Amino acid sequence: MPYVDTHCHLDHHEGLSPAEQVERARAAGVRTMITVGTDMASSTQAVRTAARFDGVWAAVGVHPNDAMEATPPVLDVIDRLAQDERVVAVGETGMDYYREYTTPAQQEASFRAQIQIARERDRALVIHCREAWDDCLDVLEDEGAPERVVMHCFSGDLAVTKRCADRGWFLSFAGNLTFRNAQELRDAAAAAPLELLLTETDSPFLTPHPHRGKPNDPSYVPYTLRTLAEVQLRPVDEVEAAVERNAVRAFALPVDAGEHPR
Repeated sequence: MPYVDTHCHLDHHEGLSPAEQVERARAAGVRTMITVGTDMASSTQAVRTAARFDGVWAAVGVHPNDAMEATPPVLDVIDRLAQDERVVAVGETGMDYYREYTTPAQQEASFRAQIQIARERDRALVIHCREAWDDCLDVLEDEGAPERVVMHCFSGDLAVTKRCADRGWFLSFAGNLTFRNAQELRDAAAAAPLELLLTETDSPFLTPHPHRGKPNDPSYVPYTLRTLAEVQLRPVDEVEAAVERNAVRAFALPVDAGEHPR
C-alpha cells in the first residue's frame, strides 16, 4: 500500500542522511515525499535534495518564525526556486503566535509576499499556523488565496476545520494526531472531508505514538494514516487511496507521483 508524506524536512534530521530516510521510507511503503524549506538556505537545499531521488519533491519558503529574513532579495530567491520543476509548493509560510521570534507585522508581510509568489507561479501554498488561526485565515482571504492551499500540520478546532473545508483547502495531519492528549484534534480530523485529507510527518519533529521520544522520519507516516482512518471510521485502504489522490490534486503532481519529472 503506497503512503504519502506531504511535509518532511529531509535535511534537518541529525541521525539519518536524506538517502537513509528515503530508503527507510521506501521499505515502509512511502512512495511520495515533499521535503520542505524554512528559509533561503534550507529551501535551496530542499530543491537539491529533491533532485536526487525519484518520488521526492520540494517546497520552498520562509517560515513565520524566520519572517525577519524575508527581505526582497531573499523573496527573489524563493520566487526563482519556485519555478524549478521539482518545486510543487511555496511554504511553509503563515503565522505563529506560539513563539515570539518575530512580530505579527513581520509575519504578515512575509506571508502576503509568499501568497503572491504561490499564486503567480501556480504552486500550492503550504501554511504553518499555530495559535493564530483568525489572523492567518483573514490574511489569506484578504490577499487572495491561490488555487491550492494546504494547511500543514493542521491543529485547528471544529470551527476552523469547517472554515477551511468550505473553501476547499486541504488539511494535512501529522504525528500529533496519534498523541494521547490530542482528542480535540482527532475530533477535527473526524469532521474533515475525505477529499481534503492529507498525511505528513513534519519529520524529524512530531514523532507519532508509539515512537515518541525518537527523531521522526517519513517511514512513520503510516501511523498517522491509520489513526486518520480510525477517526474517520473508514477502512485504511480507502483513506490511503483518497490521500494519494488528494496529494496529486493539492500539489499538481503527476499521476505517478513516485517518478520525476514533473
